Amino acid sequence: MTDDLPPVPPAHGGPPPEVGPPDRPPAADDGPTPAVGRGGRRRDQAVALGWLVAIWMLLWGDLSWGNLLGGILVGAAVLLFFPLPPVTFGGRLRPGALLVLAVTFLAELVSASVHVAAIAVRPGCRPRGAILAVPLRVRTDLNLALTAEVISLVPGTLILEVDRDRGVLYVHVLDVRRPEDLTGSRERVLAVERRIVRAVGSAEELRQLSLEPSDRRTDP
Repeated sequence: MTDDLPPVPPAHGGPPPEVGPPDRPPAADDGPTPAVGRGGRRRDQAVALGWLVAIWMLLWGDLSWGNLLGGILVGAAVLLFFPLPPVTFGGRLRPGALLVLAVTFLAELVSASVHVAAIAVRPGCRPRGAILAVPLRVRTDLNLALTAEVISLVPGTLILEVDRDRGVLYVHVLDVRRPEDLTGSRERVLAVERRIVRAVGSAEELRQLSLEPSDRRTDP
């Protein structure tokens, strides 16, 4: 059975249009969500707390014991008073890939900050924005959340909406001048997903990285 995909419009010199998501059926091939035991639930909460603390530190931009303690308290309060559905973690941590993820993120953070600052001080500059629908190859809740957080922390990009059923991120990007910029922005989002999965993903999720979104719909 072949999916009917909408035709791709030819490139033109006008402002880039909004890019809608391809029609994708619900993720029926992902199978039922496995039951999470008490030990697995505590481990998942510990991982979630670690990410919340890391995001808190990045938002403050100051590595200090006070911010670390504040992040732990705020993260614990979020998990306690606003509990989220269980997010299973079936992957494993890879220190080398984690280091690559951290270094690349810091490099993109600095580069994007300089780019946005240059736009702000450029005389007469009126940057154009665009909204992209980027289907991810790994549609787990954890991967959607981590990819969305990393993308939103980089200046010039912002997650507007997450389609959980289809695994699509709607991303607003700044300073789009030509159609090639849309392709580059989409590739950067997928590159962030690839680095995250290589750092904390499972063997099956690593295999899914080699699939294009169209292949992911029919792959068992």
